[in-house]
Amino acid sequence: MSDLFASAGLSATAPRPLADALRPKTLAEVVGQEHLTGPDGALTRLLNARSFGSLVFWGPPGTGKTTVARLLAHETDLHFEQISAIFSGIAELRKVFDAARGRRSMGRGTLLFVDEIHRFNRAQLDAFLPVMEDGTVTLVGATTENPSFELNAALLSRARVLLFRALDDAAVAKLLTRAEALTAMPLPLDEEARGVLVRMADGDGRAALTLAEEVWRSAKPGEVFDAEGLQAIIQRRAPIYDKSQEGHYNLISALHKTVRGSDPDAALYYLCRMLDGGEDRLFIARRLVRMAVEDIGLADPQALVVATAAKDAFDFLGSPEGELALAQVTVYLACAPKSNAVYEAYKAATRVAKAHGSLPPPRTILNGSTKLMRKIGYGEGYRYDHDEPDAFSGQDYWPEKLGRQHFYTPTDRGMESRYTDRLAHWERLRQQRRSEEG
Repeated sequence: MSDLFASAGLSATAPRPLADALRPKTLAEVVGQEHLTGPDGALTRLLNARSFGSLVFWGPPGTGKTTVARLLAHETDLHFEQISAIFSGIAELRKVFDAARGRRSMGRGTLLFVDEIHRFNRAQLDAFLPVMEDGTVTLVGATTENPSFELNAALLSRARVLLFRALDDAAVAKLLTRAEALTAMPLPLDEEARGVLVRMADGDGRAALTLAEEVWRSAKPGEVFDAEGLQAIIQRRAPIYDKSQEGHYNLISALHKTVRGSDPDAALYYLCRMLDGGEDRLFIARRLVRMAVEDIGLADPQALVVATAAKDAFDFLGSPEGELALAQVTVYLACAPKSNAVYEAYKAATRVAKAHGSLPPPRTILNGSTKLMRKIGYGEGYRYDHDEPDAFSGQDYWPEKLGRQHFYTPTDRGMESRYTDRLAHWERLRQQRRSEEG
C-alpha cells in the first residue's frame, strides 16, 4: 500500500517529523561532523577516491549516522538497504544477501546499513564476513557502543571505524536556524530560552528538532517563552552547566586533578558542583573508580575497594542518600598516597604489545591439552613454581622474538614500597637460577 501511495504522490504531502524533513541532501550539509564530512574529512577523502570499504559508525544518537550512510549510497550510486539488528535475524540476513547478489549480477552494488549492529550476536556478525570479503555488500554498521567491546575482531579487521561526535552548541543552533527557515516560523523563545533549548538537546540533533516542534505546538499566537516557561512546557530540567563546555568535561577534570593533588576540600567542592548541576551520579562514580586505579594504584590498593563499594552503595541507596558515599570516597582518594606506576607500566606494555603484534608465548608455558600439542612441545620443560625452592623457578616467560621487557617500577609511596624489595628479591633469584643452569 505504501508503494501505491508513493506512486500517487501522496507521500510527499504526508506529515513528516522535522528531523526527517531537514535530512541533509549532501555531505556538505551535515553539521557537527566536519572531521568526517568537511573538505578534508575522512569520508570526503574516501568519496574523492571513488572507493570505500566497509565502515562502522560509532557515536551517540542523533549525530547523523543514518543520514551519512544514505548519502554515501547516493554519492556512489549504490543501492541503499537498511536493517535493524533489533528486528533482524539470520533468516532476514540471508534474504538481504541474496537480493544483494542479484543486484551485483546486474552490475549494481549494495550499501547495507545495519542500525544498532552491536545487538547482533557473534554468529550473526560472522554471517557478514563472506559477503563483505567478496564484495556482495558494502557494510556500514552504526552503534552507540564501543565497537572494540561489542563487535568481534574478525568483523572489525574488515571494516574501518569512524567516530561521530555529539553535536556542539553551534551545530545544534545551526539545525534550529534551518528548521526556522524551513517552516518560515521563528522559534517563540527569548535569547536565554534558546540557549537552554540547545543545552537540553545534549548534543543530539534529532532531539533538538523534536524539542523545537514541541515549542511550536505549545506556543499561543504572539507568545514568547523565557527559560522558565520553556522548562514548564518541555517538562525537562535545563542543565545548570553546559555539558560540552564549562561544565561536564571541565568540572570532571577539576575533580580528578584535585583528587590527584591531594586537596580533599577542593575535591568536595567540585564534586558538589557536579551533583548540583544534575550530573549522572554513576558517571561520577565510574570516574572515581578510575582515579583509584590511575592515581593511587598500589600505593593504597584499598582505594579501588573503597571506590567500588561507594558505587555499589549509591546503587543500593539511590539519591540523595547515596551521594554521601560519593563524598566519602572522594575524600578518601584525595587523602590517599599517590602512585601512577601501574598506570605508566600499563601504557608502556600496551605500546609494546601493539608494536610487536601476535607473538606466540614460549611453548613451555602453553598447555599441552592434546597429544598433537604435546608432540610439538606444548608444556615441555615447564617447571611448577610451587615445587621449586622459594616457590620461584625463574623461567623465561617472554616471546622469543621480543625478549625480556621491563614496565613496572614501584614507587616508595604508601604500600607500594613493599614491592620494591620483593621484585629485587625475585630478580636476584632469577639471576641465580640462570647461573645454576649454566
